[in-house]
Amino acid sequence: MANLYSIENLLIGKIYRSKSLTGEIVEAQKDNRAIYYADAEAYRVRVRSEGGRYTYRTVAVKVSDL
Repeated sequence: MANLYSIENLLIGKIYRSKSLTGEIVEAQKDNRAIYYADAEAYRVRVRSEGGRYTYRTVAVKVSDL
């Protein structure tokens, strides 16, 4: 039997890096309000920064190689 993972589960625990923030993704949920570009889905992630503060970001996840 194969393991089945969701994108949300795969995002949790990953390191988020941008120009203004570095931290660990501690929560993720699909965000249908934000649209980036074709073949990608938007996810709202909660990030715990290196200083211990929490903030939210939106990330795009590629879902197709077409």
